[in-house]
Amino acid sequence: MATAVQTTAVRSAEMEERPMVVHTIVLAFAADPVVRWVWPEAHQYLESMPAFTVAFSGGGFGHGSAYTTDGYGGAALWLPPDVHPDENAVGAIVEQTVVRSLQGDLETLMGKMAAYHPDGPHWYLPMIGVDPAHQNRGLGAALLRHALERCDREGLPAYLESTNPRNISLYLRHGFVAMGEIQAGSSPTVVPMLRLPR
Repeated sequence: MATAVQTTAVRSAEMEERPMVVHTIVLAFAADPVVRWVWPEAHQYLESMPAFTVAFSGGGFGHGSAYTTDGYGGAALWLPPDVHPDENAVGAIVEQTVVRSLQGDLETLMGKMAAYHPDGPHWYLPMIGVDPAHQNRGLGAALLRHALERCDREGLPAYLESTNPRNISLYLRHGFVAMGEIQAGSSPTVVPMLRLPR
């Protein structure tokens, strides 16, 4: 007897929904090894992460590639080809909020991350996450499938950096391949991953 497959609705978030989507990302990254290395104290993290999320991955809102699930349980902020993080804003946030002793290592880490980006046109996934209250329901997989279908239609690769080892198996299941490991000073390891179009 066949069983019904539950599907999760994924849609593009409108600009006026940006605060709700950013809040989902902030909750999702609250235990992320790299992000909490950057902002180890709760008040640092909660004060800094929302603005960092917008600066690093908010470009997707203007291009229809900021995706959310119903009720904002999960979110994925994709940057299309030729759309990049706001480096000036990211730099200012780092300078103002990250302790001096970590800034050099963080700058080195981000430089190494940039070196792994594909040379040609590609989709970049700076941030994807699920509110801990909604995890283990397939929201992350649904968000990935939704965007990767677009990548395949356009014949473009997808690239991301996994900052949490718990998420690597999800990315592998969706066709991403690890390209190496990135680490700087006292930082946790970041794994750059690439998926070719199908």
